[in-house]
Amino acid sequence: MTDDPISGGSAAGPTLESLGYSDRWRVLFEAQAKAGHVPARVLRSDRGIAIVAAAGGFVRAEPSARLRRDTDAGAPACGDWVVLDPAPTHRTALIEGVLPRSSAFTRGASDESSARQVIAANVDTVFVVHPIEPAPNLRRIERELALAWESGAIPVVVLTKCDVVDAAETERRVAGVGEVALGVDVLATSATAGTGIESSRAYAREGQTVALIGPSGVGKSTLINALLGEERQATREVRASDGKGRHTTVTRELVPLPGGGVLLDTPGMRAVAMIDAQDGIATAFADITALAEGCRFRDCTHTGEPACAVTAAVEAGELPEERLSSWHKLLREAQVAAMRTDARLRAEEERRWKHIHKSAREVYRLKGKDPGR
Repeated sequence: MTDDPISGGSAAGPTLESLGYSDRWRVLFEAQAKAGHVPARVLRSDRGIAIVAAAGGFVRAEPSARLRRDTDAGAPACGDWVVLDPAPTHRTALIEGVLPRSSAFTRGASDESSARQVIAANVDTVFVVHPIEPAPNLRRIERELALAWESGAIPVVVLTKCDVVDAAETERRVAGVGEVALGVDVLATSATAGTGIESSRAYAREGQTVALIGPSGVGKSTLINALLGEERQATREVRASDGKGRHTTVTRELVPLPGGGVLLDTPGMRAVAMIDAQDGIATAFADITALAEGCRFRDCTHTGEPACAVTAAVEAGELPEERLSSWHKLLREAQVAAMRTDARLRAEEERRWKHIHKSAREVYRLKGKDPGR
């Protein structure tokens, strides 16, 4: 067992129950585990090495060779519940399996590949964090809400630094965000003044996991420090001219809260690439989804078809034109991401069958047979 990787203190660590271990995870663990295996949760994962919390404390672990070959399981991500083999005969503890995720917050790779990157696993609530000054970027919030809904977690928009604008302006900007964050709680917070901290903490009660996402320099680390009640996360000043700054969190990690619950901080995401998140988009844009029920054609694209209820709502001033434009943009990106994923899966399947055929020809050759006859 290692020392506490977060506080540098005792190796005792939090209990599995405080990290969210429940009957659901017990059943899933028992279905995969073998003699000597124990359940654990990934607190931090970086370059193939993970710090996990097990019943006996914190453990440094890496995926087993079998798990690395299992492309369906994927690499263990921060927040995953895993099957751990802590046998002392190994150089390091081995992660033998990843339990099926209850939710997975993913984003598209920032390059041209079609791969999904798992940002956080088994999250109950996603804090979409943005500063209140300058005015929140509604289009980015829409994008992050779509990804959050797609993950299977419940999003909450958290506006930070509300002490830098007056109460009337805070109320106006919260209302503006509420117009695009349909069905989502919007919290105004200030770590300096202590505003909204208890309301935020209520989402991270015993056994609950809250992930924080948002661009660099928005105050995620400061918010975590306020929720923890101590200066544990490094912070950095941002530029007064535009409110921007470099991120201080460089790895994703679970941070246990006093009294139960955990926070999952993520490095600032400078670009949030869309994935195949059409269900998440439909939920984030529930107003457009509902209006579309009134269109004449079921496959209406809301781009000029006759009797389109959505464009009619725009013309009547009932739906902002920029919101419809945002919906179109995100849907196009999601469709492109889906096509890239399909192409990648086809290519992988072709490579797999080429390997199988090559192996079969080699077997026939060694046996002195010609498979073409």
